[in-house]
Amino acid sequence: MNAIASHMPSDHPKVQFGKVGVLLVNLGTPDGTDYWSMRRYLAEFLSDKRVIEWSRLYWYPILYGIVLNKRPQKVGKAYEEIWNKDLDESYLRTYTRSQGELMAERLKDLPNVVVDWGMRYGKPSIAERIDALKEKGCERIVLFPLYPQYAASTTATVNDKAFEHLMKLRWQPAVRTVPPYHDDPAYIEALANSVNATLATLDWEPEMLITSFHGIPQSYFKAGDPYHCHCQKTARLLREKLGRTEDNFMLTFQSRFGPEEWLQPYTDKTVEALAKKGVKRIAVMNPGFVSDCLETLEEIAGEAGEIFLHNGGEKFVHIPCLNDSVDGMNVLETVVRRELQGWV
Repeated sequence: MNAIASHMPSDHPKVQFGKVGVLLVNLGTPDGTDYWSMRRYLAEFLSDKRVIEWSRLYWYPILYGIVLNKRPQKVGKAYEEIWNKDLDESYLRTYTRSQGELMAERLKDLPNVVVDWGMRYGKPSIAERIDALKEKGCERIVLFPLYPQYAASTTATVNDKAFEHLMKLRWQPAVRTVPPYHDDPAYIEALANSVNATLATLDWEPEMLITSFHGIPQSYFKAGDPYHCHCQKTARLLREKLGRTEDNFMLTFQSRFGPEEWLQPYTDKTVEALAKKGVKRIAVMNPGFVSDCLETLEEIAGEAGEIFLHNGGEKFVHIPCLNDSVDGMNVLETVVRRELQGWV
């Protein structure tokens, strides 16, 4: 034993241990709205095999030949409209950071828990934050992809990226991945409260409440992705909680990309059809997004609102995401405390 000990380096760093990490991970964000920041972000996002499942031989020439030459300017302009000018960052980063800080505050009664946050695409990266948690002595990590409904292109790719980094570590922490919480009573209640709170500020009553979820290609759904079912269940539970009927409550899907058929009905086509049919007042919300971002602020609050009003609608309101509100944090805390059981 002494012979072995004598070969140990004397400057061996003091190893921290005994902590449990909680890593909140959101989709990601470009660092700026300029061409190169957008191109870097889109290249990382659109080269993810979970996001675009086409053969690389077919997809890469399109991605590097066309998409990354034209799309950065277009998406950059869209980000510019909803950029958090005060902090010079996207609201997704602002809210995710805030969620991380508020979660740390809420878990103060668990002194051996360390909370951090990261992004699947862009910075801070998952690998960088796993390393930071390890350095703080986290031998166990709860990995929380911030998506209520499971999809391979969101939840799974966060888990993939984390495990890809773990494959490079000699000493891996134990890891738990958080399951979807699309039907959690705390989540449904928080969504219902957010609807009621927004509608209470209006002097008009929407004829239709639309829950708009991010779409996925039909082919992913047919291959066995549970996302469509999770969205349907969230919408049904929320409709029941609000006491609405199918006459004044709808589920739609947004943000399609490329030539494939995506989950339907499409949000943009739906709001246009409702306006043309004579519906004058609608409210739209995004239950699948934990934080307001490009897809909610620019695509729904901005674009969908314009489509509705341009086609004969009169009143439009976007109900904000839960973000870092008390209700939103109650949901995340409920899920985190449940997943920490047995570890703290």
